[in-house]
Amino acid sequence: MMCIVSAWKDDSSNGNRTDKILSIEILALKPVFEESPLQRFDCHIHLDPGVVQQSDLLGKMRSAGISGGILISIPPPSFVKLCQPHPTGERLDNLMQWVEGAPDLHPFYWIDPLEEDANEQVELAVRRGVHGFKVICNRFYPGDERPMAVFTKIAQARMPLLFHSGILWDGEASSRYNRPVEFEALIYIPGLKFALAHISWPWCDELIAVYGKFQNAHSRDASLAIEMFIDMTPGTPPIYREEALTRLFTVGYDVNRNVLFGTDCTANDYNQAWVRKWINNDDAIYKKLGLDVSTLKGIYSGNLLRFLDTAPANPEFIKLCAAE
Repeated sequence: MMCIVSAWKDDSSNGNRTDKILSIEILALKPVFEESPLQRFDCHIHLDPGVVQQSDLLGKMRSAGISGGILISIPPPSFVKLCQPHPTGERLDNLMQWVEGAPDLHPFYWIDPLEEDANEQVELAVRRGVHGFKVICNRFYPGDERPMAVFTKIAQARMPLLFHSGILWDGEASSRYNRPVEFEALIYIPGLKFALAHISWPWCDELIAVYGKFQNAHSRDASLAIEMFIDMTPGTPPIYREEALTRLFTVGYDVNRNVLFGTDCTANDYNQAWVRKWINNDDAIYKKLGLDVSTLKGIYSGNLLRFLDTAPANPEFIKLCAAE
Protein backbone atom coordinates (compact mmCIF):
# COMPACT_ATOMS: atom_id res chain seq x y z
CA MET A 1 0.00 0.00 0.00
CA MET A 2 1.46 3.40 -0.99
CA CYS A 3 0.81 6.84 0.46
CA ILE A 4 1.89 10.21 -1.02
CA VAL A 5 2.78 12.84 1.59
CA SER A 6 3.28 16.45 0.43
CA ALA A 7 4.66 19.49 2.27
CA TRP A 8 3.47 22.95 1.12
CA LYS A 9 4.71 26.49 1.78
CA ASP A 10 2.48 29.59 1.68
CA ASP A 11 4.67 32.43 0.31
CA SER A 12 2.34 35.44 0.51
CA SER A 13 4.69 38.14 1.83
CA ASN A 14 4.32 40.17 -1.35
CA GLY A 15 0.54 40.04 -1.29
CA ASN A 16 0.30 37.32 -3.88
CA ARG A 17 -0.33 33.79 -2.63
CA THR A 18 2.05 31.28 -4.19
CA ASP A 19 1.95 27.76 -2.80
CA LYS A 20 5.17 25.90 -3.33
CA ILE A 21 5.68 22.21 -3.00
CA LEU A 22 8.60 21.67 -0.66
CA SER A 23 8.70 17.91 -0.88
CA ILE A 24 6.84 14.86 -2.01
CA GLU A 25 7.53 11.61 -0.23
CA ILE A 26 6.13 8.22 -1.14
CA LEU A 27 5.77 6.03 1.89
CA ALA A 28 5.31 2.29 1.78
CA LEU A 29 2.79 1.57 4.48
CA LYS A 30 3.19 -1.65 6.40
CA PRO A 31 0.31 -4.09 5.96
CA VAL A 32 -2.26 -3.95 8.73
CA PHE A 33 -1.26 -7.49 9.70
CA GLU A 34 2.12 -6.22 10.96
CA GLU A 35 1.28 -2.72 12.14
CA SER A 36 -2.14 -2.60 13.77
CA PRO A 37 -3.31 -5.41 16.05
CA LEU A 38 -6.98 -6.09 15.33
CA GLN A 39 -9.64 -6.74 17.90
CA ARG A 40 -10.83 -10.27 17.22
CA PHE A 41 -14.02 -12.07 18.18
CA ASP A 42 -14.58 -15.81 17.81
CA CYS A 43 -18.08 -16.48 16.49
CA HIS A 44 -18.00 -20.25 17.08
CA ILE A 45 -17.12 -21.61 20.55
CA HIS A 46 -18.81 -24.76 21.85
CA LEU A 47 -19.57 -25.76 25.42
CA ASP A 48 -19.06 -29.26 26.72
CA PRO A 49 -20.60 -30.54 29.96
CA GLY A 50 -18.41 -29.89 32.97
CA VAL A 51 -17.29 -27.27 35.43
CA VAL A 52 -17.74 -23.65 34.37
CA GLN A 53 -14.30 -21.98 34.31
CA GLN A 54 -14.91 -18.58 32.82
CA SER A 55 -11.71 -16.93 34.08
CA ASP A 56 -9.63 -19.74 32.56
CA LEU A 57 -11.44 -19.34 29.23
CA LEU A 58 -10.98 -15.56 29.16
CA GLY A 59 -7.29 -15.89 29.96
CA LYS A 60 -6.73 -18.38 27.15
CA MET A 61 -8.73 -16.24 24.73
CA ARG A 62 -6.66 -13.17 25.58
CA SER A 63 -3.47 -15.19 25.13
CA ALA A 64 -4.67 -16.18 21.66
CA GLY A 65 -5.57 -12.59 20.76
CA ILE A 66 -9.33 -13.05 21.11
CA SER A 67 -11.45 -10.38 22.84
CA GLY A 68 -14.76 -12.24 23.03
CA GLY A 69 -17.18 -14.29 21.00
CA ILE A 70 -20.22 -16.53 20.79
CA LEU A 71 -20.61 -19.42 23.24
CA ILE A 72 -22.89 -22.23 22.06
CA SER A 73 -24.74 -24.27 24.66
CA ILE A 74 -24.42 -28.00 25.33
CA PRO A 75 -26.09 -29.96 22.47
CA PRO A 76 -29.76 -30.95 22.53
CA PRO A 77 -30.63 -34.55 23.56
CA SER A 78 -30.92 -35.72 19.94
CA PHE A 79 -27.12 -35.55 19.59
CA VAL A 80 -26.49 -38.63 21.68
CA LYS A 81 -23.11 -39.36 20.08
CA LEU A 82 -21.79 -35.94 21.12
CA CYS A 83 -22.66 -36.07 24.80
CA GLN A 84 -25.12 -37.47 27.31
CA PRO A 85 -28.56 -35.83 27.11
CA HIS A 86 -29.15 -32.77 29.29
CA PRO A 87 -32.55 -31.13 29.82
CA THR A 88 -33.37 -27.63 28.60
CA GLY A 89 -33.14 -25.91 31.97
CA GLU A 90 -29.77 -27.45 32.75
CA ARG A 91 -28.34 -26.49 29.37
CA LEU A 92 -29.55 -22.91 29.75
CA ASP A 93 -28.22 -22.65 33.31
CA ASN A 94 -24.81 -23.85 32.18
CA LEU A 95 -24.74 -21.44 29.22
CA MET A 96 -25.68 -18.40 31.29
CA GLN A 97 -23.11 -19.25 33.97
CA TRP A 98 -20.36 -19.20 31.36
CA VAL A 99 -21.22 -15.66 30.20
CA GLU A 100 -22.23 -14.09 33.53
CA GLY A 101 -20.53 -10.73 34.04
CA ALA A 102 -18.61 -10.99 30.74
CA PRO A 103 -20.28 -8.65 28.22
CA ASP A 104 -18.06 -9.78 25.34
CA LEU A 105 -19.23 -13.40 25.69
CA HIS A 106 -22.49 -13.86 23.80
CA PRO A 107 -24.71 -16.83 24.70
CA PHE A 108 -26.31 -18.83 21.87
CA TYR A 109 -28.78 -21.56 22.76
CA TRP A 110 -28.53 -24.73 20.66
CA ILE A 111 -32.10 -25.71 19.87
CA ASP A 112 -33.60 -28.77 18.19
CA PRO A 113 -36.63 -27.46 16.23
CA LEU A 114 -38.20 -30.94 16.14
CA GLU A 115 -38.63 -31.12 19.90
CA GLU A 116 -42.28 -30.81 20.89
CA ASP A 117 -41.67 -27.77 23.08
CA ALA A 118 -39.25 -26.00 20.71
CA ASN A 119 -41.34 -22.82 20.55
CA GLU A 120 -41.53 -22.71 24.33
CA GLN A 121 -37.75 -23.19 24.45
CA VAL A 122 -37.31 -20.13 22.23
CA GLU A 123 -39.44 -18.06 24.59
CA LEU A 124 -37.62 -19.35 27.68
CA ALA A 125 -34.17 -18.77 26.18
CA VAL A 126 -35.09 -15.21 25.21
CA ARG A 127 -36.33 -14.53 28.74
CA ARG A 128 -33.10 -15.91 30.15
CA GLY A 129 -31.13 -13.43 28.06
CA VAL A 130 -29.58 -15.39 25.20
CA HIS A 131 -28.22 -13.38 22.30
CA GLY A 132 -29.04 -15.89 19.57
CA PHE A 133 -29.66 -19.51 18.60
CA LYS A 134 -27.72 -22.39 17.08
CA VAL A 135 -29.19 -25.17 14.91
CA ILE A 136 -27.71 -28.28 13.31
CA CYS A 137 -30.03 -30.02 10.87
CA ASN A 138 -29.24 -33.63 11.76
CA ARG A 139 -32.47 -35.37 10.67
CA PHE A 140 -34.49 -32.68 8.90
CA TYR A 141 -34.11 -30.17 6.11
CA PRO A 142 -34.12 -26.48 7.06
CA GLY A 143 -37.11 -25.87 4.79
CA ASP A 144 -39.32 -28.49 6.49
CA GLU A 145 -42.53 -27.14 7.99
CA ARG A 146 -41.78 -27.61 11.69
CA PRO A 147 -38.27 -26.14 11.64
CA MET A 148 -39.45 -23.19 9.55
CA ALA A 149 -42.05 -22.36 12.18
CA VAL A 150 -39.37 -22.30 14.90
CA PHE A 151 -37.00 -20.23 12.75
CA THR A 152 -39.82 -17.75 12.16
CA LYS A 153 -40.36 -17.44 15.90
CA ILE A 154 -36.62 -16.78 16.38
CA ALA A 155 -36.75 -14.05 13.70
CA GLN A 156 -39.79 -12.51 15.38
CA ALA A 157 -37.76 -12.34 18.60
CA ARG A 158 -35.09 -10.45 16.60
CA MET A 159 -32.47 -13.05 17.37
CA PRO A 160 -29.72 -14.18 14.97
CA LEU A 161 -29.49 -17.83 14.00
CA LEU A 162 -26.24 -19.74 13.45
CA PHE A 163 -26.51 -22.91 11.35
CA HIS A 164 -24.06 -25.68 10.78
CA SER A 165 -23.51 -26.15 7.07
CA GLY A 166 -21.39 -28.61 5.11
CA ILE A 167 -20.21 -32.09 6.02
CA LEU A 168 -21.42 -33.08 9.48
CA TRP A 169 -19.19 -35.12 11.77
CA ASP A 170 -21.87 -36.58 14.03
CA GLY A 171 -21.45 -40.29 13.30
CA GLU A 172 -24.73 -40.38 11.36
CA ALA A 173 -25.83 -40.18 7.70
CA SER A 174 -26.87 -36.54 8.06
CA SER A 175 -24.76 -34.27 5.84
CA ARG A 176 -27.38 -34.15 3.10
CA TYR A 177 -29.54 -31.94 5.33
CA ASN A 178 -26.78 -29.33 5.49
CA ARG A 179 -26.04 -28.52 1.87
CA PRO A 180 -26.15 -24.75 1.32
CA VAL A 181 -28.89 -24.85 -1.31
CA GLU A 182 -31.29 -26.29 1.27
CA PHE A 183 -31.13 -22.97 3.13
CA GLU A 184 -32.72 -21.07 0.25
CA ALA A 185 -36.03 -21.76 2.01
CA LEU A 186 -35.09 -19.18 4.66
CA ILE A 187 -35.78 -16.46 2.11
CA TYR A 188 -39.43 -16.70 3.18
CA ILE A 189 -38.77 -15.70 6.82
CA PRO A 190 -39.04 -11.91 7.19
CA GLY A 191 -36.49 -10.26 9.44
CA LEU A 192 -34.21 -13.29 9.82
CA LYS A 193 -30.45 -12.85 10.23
CA PHE A 194 -28.67 -16.16 9.80
CA ALA A 195 -25.15 -17.47 9.23
CA LEU A 196 -23.98 -20.67 7.57
CA ALA A 197 -20.89 -22.07 9.27
CA HIS A 198 -17.66 -23.63 7.99
CA ILE A 199 -17.96 -22.02 4.55
CA SER A 200 -20.16 -25.11 4.01
CA TRP A 201 -17.12 -27.23 3.15
CA PRO A 202 -16.94 -29.23 0.90
CA TRP A 203 -19.73 -27.29 -0.86
CA CYS A 204 -17.98 -23.90 -0.72
CA ASP A 205 -18.90 -22.97 -4.30
CA GLU A 206 -22.53 -23.81 -3.61
CA LEU A 207 -22.44 -21.60 -0.50
CA ILE A 208 -21.06 -18.67 -2.51
CA ALA A 209 -23.78 -19.19 -5.12
CA VAL A 210 -26.50 -19.22 -2.45
CA TYR A 211 -25.10 -16.02 -0.96
CA GLY A 212 -25.24 -14.48 -4.43
CA LYS A 213 -28.84 -15.59 -4.74
CA PHE A 214 -29.78 -13.74 -1.56
CA GLN A 215 -27.94 -10.64 -2.79
CA ASN A 216 -29.80 -10.87 -6.10
CA ALA A 217 -33.10 -11.27 -4.23
CA HIS A 218 -32.44 -7.93 -2.52
CA SER A 219 -31.76 -6.39 -5.91
CA ARG A 220 -35.19 -7.55 -7.04
CA ASP A 221 -36.99 -6.51 -3.84
CA ALA A 222 -35.30 -3.83 -1.72
CA SER A 223 -37.83 -4.37 1.07
CA LEU A 224 -36.71 -7.98 1.60
CA ALA A 225 -35.77 -8.07 5.28
CA ILE A 226 -33.48 -11.08 5.52
CA GLU A 227 -29.71 -11.22 5.70
CA MET A 228 -27.24 -14.08 5.22
CA PHE A 229 -23.79 -14.18 6.84
CA ILE A 230 -20.92 -16.58 6.17
CA ASP A 231 -19.14 -18.08 9.18
CA MET A 232 -15.62 -18.92 7.99
CA THR A 233 -14.89 -21.29 10.89
CA PRO A 234 -12.88 -24.34 9.69
CA GLY A 235 -14.45 -26.48 8.14
CA THR A 236 -12.04 -26.26 5.38
CA PRO A 237 -8.88 -28.36 5.77
CA PRO A 238 -5.72 -26.27 5.25
CA ILE A 239 -5.13 -27.47 1.68
CA TYR A 240 -8.56 -26.09 0.65
CA ARG A 241 -8.50 -22.91 2.74
CA GLU A 242 -6.76 -20.49 0.38
CA GLU A 243 -8.80 -21.61 -2.61
CA ALA A 244 -12.08 -21.23 -0.68
CA LEU A 245 -11.26 -17.77 0.70
CA THR A 246 -9.92 -16.57 -2.64
CA ARG A 247 -13.13 -17.57 -4.39
CA LEU A 248 -15.24 -16.03 -1.65
CA PHE A 249 -13.52 -12.63 -1.71
CA THR A 250 -12.95 -12.37 -5.48
CA VAL A 251 -16.21 -13.77 -6.86
CA GLY A 252 -17.59 -10.24 -7.22
CA TYR A 253 -20.39 -10.52 -4.69
CA ASP A 254 -20.85 -8.00 -1.87
CA VAL A 255 -19.44 -10.24 0.90
CA ASN A 256 -17.11 -8.01 2.92
CA ARG A 257 -19.71 -6.95 5.49
CA ASN A 258 -21.13 -10.45 5.92
CA VAL A 259 -18.21 -12.72 6.77
CA LEU A 260 -17.34 -13.87 10.30
CA PHE A 261 -14.22 -15.32 11.95
CA GLY A 262 -14.56 -18.42 14.14
CA THR A 263 -12.56 -21.38 15.42
CA ASP A 264 -14.87 -24.25 16.54
CA CYS A 265 -12.94 -24.46 19.83
CA THR A 266 -14.53 -25.52 23.11
CA ALA A 267 -14.75 -23.14 26.05
CA ASN A 268 -13.82 -25.93 28.44
CA ASP A 269 -10.33 -26.20 26.93
CA TYR A 270 -9.81 -23.29 24.55
CA ASN A 271 -7.03 -24.32 22.17
CA GLN A 272 -4.77 -21.27 21.91
CA ALA A 273 -2.31 -22.88 19.50
CA TRP A 274 -5.14 -23.88 17.14
CA VAL A 275 -6.57 -20.35 17.20
CA ARG A 276 -3.22 -18.67 16.55
CA LYS A 277 -2.51 -21.12 13.74
CA TRP A 278 -5.74 -20.24 11.90
CA ILE A 279 -5.33 -16.51 12.47
CA ASN A 280 -1.81 -16.61 11.01
CA ASN A 281 -2.93 -18.81 8.13
CA ASP A 282 -5.91 -16.62 7.25
CA ASP A 283 -3.95 -13.37 7.65
CA ALA A 284 -1.39 -14.63 5.14
CA ILE A 285 -4.21 -15.33 2.67
CA TYR A 286 -5.82 -11.93 3.28
CA LYS A 287 -2.45 -10.28 2.66
CA LYS A 288 -2.16 -12.06 -0.70
CA LEU A 289 -5.70 -10.96 -1.57
CA GLY A 290 -4.93 -7.34 -0.64
CA LEU A 291 -7.90 -6.96 1.70
CA ASP A 292 -8.07 -3.46 3.19
CA VAL A 293 -8.19 -2.48 6.86
CA SER A 294 -11.94 -1.93 6.84
CA THR A 295 -12.59 -5.44 5.51
CA LEU A 296 -10.26 -6.99 8.10
CA LYS A 297 -11.96 -5.15 10.94
CA GLY A 298 -15.27 -6.44 9.65
CA ILE A 299 -14.07 -10.05 9.43
CA TYR A 300 -12.65 -10.07 12.95
CA SER A 301 -15.13 -7.92 14.86
CA GLY A 302 -17.47 -5.47 13.14
CA ASN A 303 -19.53 -7.95 11.15
CA LEU A 304 -20.14 -10.13 14.20
CA LEU A 305 -21.30 -7.17 16.26
CA ARG A 306 -23.73 -6.30 13.46
CA PHE A 307 -24.89 -9.93 13.31
CA LEU A 308 -25.62 -9.74 17.05
CA ASP A 309 -27.50 -6.45 16.81
CA THR A 310 -31.14 -6.92 17.79
CA ALA A 311 -32.34 -4.60 15.04
CA PRO A 312 -34.24 -6.44 12.28
CA ALA A 313 -32.26 -7.50 9.23
CA ASN A 314 -31.90 -4.55 6.86
CA PRO A 315 -28.98 -5.31 4.58
CA GLU A 316 -27.42 -2.78 2.23
CA PHE A 317 -26.14 -4.79 -0.71
CA ILE A 318 -24.65 -3.64 -3.96
CA LYS A 319 -27.16 -4.42 -6.70
CA LEU A 320 -26.54 -7.83 -8.27
CA CYS A 321 -28.52 -8.70 -11.38
CA ALA A 322 -27.84 -10.88 -14.39
CA ALA A 323 -26.44 -9.19 -17.53
CA GLU A 324 -25.67 -5.93 -15.71
